[in-house]
Amino acid sequence: MIPIANRPIPLLPEVESFVKRPQRLFIANTFVEPASGQMIPTENPATGDVLAHIPAGDKEDIDRAVAAARRAFEGDWRAMSPTQRAACMFKLADLIEAHAEEFAQLESLDVGKTITSARAIDVPFTVYLWRYYAGWATKLYGKTLDLSLAPSDTFFSYVRREPVGVVGCIIPWNYPLAQVSFKIAPALAAGCTTVVKPAEQASLTNLRLAELIVEAGFPPGVVNIVTGLGETAGAALAEHPDVNKISFTGSTAVGKLIMQAAGRSNLKRLTLELGGKSPTIVFADASLEEAIPTAATAIFNNSGQVCNAGSRLYVQRNVFDRVVEGVADYANRLQIGVGLDERTQLGPLVTHEQKARVLSYMKQGLQDGARVVIGGPDLLQDIPGNFVHPTIFVNTTPEMSIVREEIFGPVLVAMPFDDPDEIASVANQTHYGLAATIFTRDISLAHRLAARLNAGAIWINCFGVFDPNLPFGGFKQSGMGREFSQEGIEAFTELKAVTVKL
Repeated sequence: MIPIANRPIPLLPEVESFVKRPQRLFIANTFVEPASGQMIPTENPATGDVLAHIPAGDKEDIDRAVAAARRAFEGDWRAMSPTQRAACMFKLADLIEAHAEEFAQLESLDVGKTITSARAIDVPFTVYLWRYYAGWATKLYGKTLDLSLAPSDTFFSYVRREPVGVVGCIIPWNYPLAQVSFKIAPALAAGCTTVVKPAEQASLTNLRLAELIVEAGFPPGVVNIVTGLGETAGAALAEHPDVNKISFTGSTAVGKLIMQAAGRSNLKRLTLELGGKSPTIVFADASLEEAIPTAATAIFNNSGQVCNAGSRLYVQRNVFDRVVEGVADYANRLQIGVGLDERTQLGPLVTHEQKARVLSYMKQGLQDGARVVIGGPDLLQDIPGNFVHPTIFVNTTPEMSIVREEIFGPVLVAMPFDDPDEIASVANQTHYGLAATIFTRDISLAHRLAARLNAGAIWINCFGVFDPNLPFGGFKQSGMGREFSQEGIEAFTELKAVTVKL
């Protein structure tokens, strides 16, 4: 049996207390029972046992939350100056930072991710993002302009940026704390108010954040959090006629449903950050000492539960075997275990349903003729929890489901290529277009290839460099709109042109 790291760190008393206490919806700065009175059990990814119970919010709860958000948008939040709004956001960033270890432990416990990554990535990036957008609250501006068809002394025209209104934020389960901040921080900086529907698989850090939102001094209704199932609470939020915009991160299939719901109701604005099947392309001249561990990290980080994961590996043929062997050796040395064990490098998947989904893709790949280099669906089956061994397939073809579809697990498909001029068309053979990675010492080749790849983020000789000042989003069915940066906050605004006759 493969050894599993299972010596979790002691939980902070406040984490133990929070997990055990009854959870409630957060509406207008008050924690309230769901209208149905029903609760949803959530799973401990490391054991499969019930971890906690969250409220099963539904349409009635969404209606209450949207009404609270509308009152705040028309009232207290709009009445505050940008500097006052920024002060609340800076205060929240400080509070998250002060409770960093608590959030890291909750995130690891709820999602299954390693405590080391939660400490090093999830929580710090969340703090940075709140401070970044707090600064933007005072930086939005319009412009004046001369009309092209009239003398400049006839009319005075200007363009205003105004908040779009009430924003529905639907959050995924892979980075719950960071992802909710990706959405509500720029929305609040723009002057909007929000209703959040966390992923039912992992809602705990969103609910803990609600307590700090009150402490930070946000007026009632600025942020509301309604937990529940996607088909009830999520659908009600997407269709609500008094919601002006939906910001969603999740699967392409659900993104399409949200587009349909937005069209049925009020044609609300949308930002959709959806799936990916991102290529990592390694040329023979690359520094393989850097390319190999980076290619491995690109797919095995967060157990492959990352939208921009480098799940397709293309390697120039004369170094193909060396690179695949190197990535396989890296994967074989990963310590698999409970996320809260500080030795763990690869934690469990979030739910047993997600594990079953990933294993089904592995089995289908074998049936289609792919060959396993390391891992496979038969390992770790006798171990409690949602553990999946990192897996690499070769002998794959473009029509295989493991090459075409997003698996969202630690599964890599590796393919050789010969002609550098043809790799762009091969890498673009997907309906996704979220990210891509290129490894080569030829910087001219790298730039030429970057221009030909259909992806919203291109990394050259690196992977996963995220920064609040860089826009992030996808081409094709990887979504629409951008998060982060100036583009991220402007996505929560409407433009208004005003013209005055002089």
